Amino acid sequence: MIKNLTKTTLLFFSMLTFLSSLAQAQIPQVPKEIRFADLTLKLNEQARREIQLDVDALHRNQNYFKTKLDRVNLYMPFVERELQAAGVPLDLKYLVIQESSLIADAVSTSNAVGFWQFKKGTAEEVFLRVDNLIDERKNIVSSTKGAALYLKKNNSQFDNWMCGLVAYQMGLGGAKAYFGTQYNGKKVVELDRNTHWYFKKFLAHKIAFEGQIGRLVSNTGYLEVVSVQGPTTLKAVAARLQVTENHLREYNKWTSNGQIPGDKTYAVVYLKSGAAPSRPVIASNSTATTSSTTTAQTTRYSQSQPGNYPKVTGNTQRATQPDQIKVNNIEAVQASQATSQENFADQIGIRKGKLRRVNDLNRKDNIQAGAYYYTKAKNSSADAEIHIVRQGETLWSISQLYGIKLSSLKAKNRIRSDRNLVPGMVLNLLEHRKRGEDITILPLNQQRQLGIQQPSTTPTSPITVTPTSAPDPIPVASNPESSSQRLTHTVAQGENLFRISQRYGVKVDDIKKWNNLSNDNIRVGQKLIIIKP
Repeated sequence: MIKNLTKTTLLFFSMLTFLSSLAQAQIPQVPKEIRFADLTLKLNEQARREIQLDVDALHRNQNYFKTKLDRVNLYMPFVERELQAAGVPLDLKYLVIQESSLIADAVSTSNAVGFWQFKKGTAEEVFLRVDNLIDERKNIVSSTKGAALYLKKNNSQFDNWMCGLVAYQMGLGGAKAYFGTQYNGKKVVELDRNTHWYFKKFLAHKIAFEGQIGRLVSNTGYLEVVSVQGPTTLKAVAARLQVTENHLREYNKWTSNGQIPGDKTYAVVYLKSGAAPSRPVIASNSTATTSSTTTAQTTRYSQSQPGNYPKVTGNTQRATQPDQIKVNNIEAVQASQATSQENFADQIGIRKGKLRRVNDLNRKDNIQAGAYYYTKAKNSSADAEIHIVRQGETLWSISQLYGIKLSSLKAKNRIRSDRNLVPGMVLNLLEHRKRGEDITILPLNQQRQLGIQQPSTTPTSPITVTPTSAPDPIPVASNPESSSQRLTHTVAQGENLFRISQRYGVKVDDIKKWNNLSNDNIRVGQKLIIIKP
């Protein structure tokens, strides 16, 4: 009997030892050398041990880790997209996990709020609205745009993403006092016990999660985002999306009472069931062999990544003041708030007519907060060779992105209207397209390889569009009455497709059909064709 008990006890302890070693084997181990952004980090043994302790702590409670990983997998596609669009290295995405565990309404002891833990003053510096009605710190899209802007500004002072990241916690002044200039421009950094604790904790989150993101934990579905121009309510948006108002309130805590104001476009997220659509290949260490033709195309197309443009140089800390920055090597200024052309022209000291002329603005276009506006004439060509059209872009927005005159962009591609744009279309920015030459539209899988997210209606096989010098066709209703009247409506501040449809007594779907709109997004000043019965 005692002998059998001893065998059972030994078996029990052996099993415990095995399970313990198995759990240890599943925890990522901190290497002696780490690639972070564009840096090579060399860790001595003490730094490696300190970071490993934090990695172990993150993995210690696997139920808690999986719960956090569920949130990471829901929100990370939006974080990756906005960082990439701003030209911020994707490695910085792990900072949002460290800051808030991706809890929308997280509040710190110092009263920092939201996904990226902004204090009110800092949030307003990066153009986030924070008041009794709206708190964009709790909006995953808006707050990530703000974080990207803040991180990029910090890094511009050091040319070292480690210092830029620590400045996120200490403030720029504190980081300058802490680091001095010893790391400015350095691409190889040695880490030891004196390395700032915040950066070592960040590396622990990177190591703990980088092999886990995208791994299925539970069948929670995936998040979709729609851009909504108010004034409207979550209740109205819920009806259109066929979800409950409470569902939208759960995932959109940035609006305190369910109201969406009309001051700008807001990102509304909601949960969809099933498996998420294929995500773009944003970053990969694979070295799969491709043909020389494909490689050449990929190299050529990769320059059209949005993160590369606009190229902002100069005193970016004072970008909202005249004569401080250049955008695409053209003198420019950043709008600190939404306003009229008249007010903005007065603020920056140029004539309203010149502001409108050098930026290809219509008379009724308002100035958008955070956007860059040129104070000198744009160029006839861009530095980049081509641009791949993304969902929601216009010829004007593309011309501003690269600092190319709108008339030149149209002439180079023999395109006269936004209605001719198709997601995935490859536009020329340097050379004129030859008369009769087909316009390439990249297949969806190739766009994904370049990190470009497009709607599912984008073609999945290569197609071409043959340009024409003939006038643009006039869209008509499917069964128009002979007495139908064709009107042009200019979108005003606060309008959306529903309000416009009510004004003219037509259907939203018909407005989208007449104007080749793939979604409900419209912008102030946009011209819409209306065929009134």
